[in-house]
Amino acid sequence: MFKIAVLVSGSGSNLQAIIDNIESGNLNCSIEAVISDKKDAYGIDRAKAKNIKTFILDRKQYGKNISAEILKILDGKVDLIVLAGFLSILQGELLSVFKGKIINIHPSLIPSFCGGGMYGLKVHEKAIEYGVKVSGCTVHFVDEGTDSGPIIIQDVVPVFSEDTAKELQLRVLEQEHKALPEAINYIIKRRIRIKGRKVLGMWKVEF
Repeated sequence: MFKIAVLVSGSGSNLQAIIDNIESGNLNCSIEAVISDKKDAYGIDRAKAKNIKTFILDRKQYGKNISAEILKILDGKVDLIVLAGFLSILQGELLSVFKGKIINIHPSLIPSFCGGGMYGLKVHEKAIEYGVKVSGCTVHFVDEGTDSGPIIIQDVVPVFSEDTAKELQLRVLEQEHKALPEAINYIIKRRIRIKGRKVLGMWKVEF
């Protein structure tokens, strides 16, 4: 069976979306590990509730060594690493060992409102401040940059003039919960391939 690890820093709602899709039969994979860089991340509780193996690598303790520790845990154990609201930046040997096998979800339409310092509610605050008419989420492969890897899926939501950042965040989050499992499904079924900056393949799968 296809094996994944999920990395979280917060509530883990995208992790829950993956779990729900596995349990409903939409995703044919197993979650071998959930790793968090925060001790109090609720995503860890979600994993424990499903008897999924968990690891806490507190970034205050591990700092720049966190990628090396993740590699020690996952090397040879999983087929794909899924960043589901994981705030630490991956680097070093982990990226080369898992080249083309790490994906991330970001709460904007990359290349807008992404990169260093752009995470969580800050992304939606900037989108509203800029006056965009649409926003959304992006699932992309992870490379050496920040939110710079080849794009797999982008889902769009409207931005209304009266929106607060929190309202926009919740609207985007609904799409994240669909897009991330969908991207995992493409990879499991080998429906996509990377060519330079582009992700190519057959997009419509039953889901």
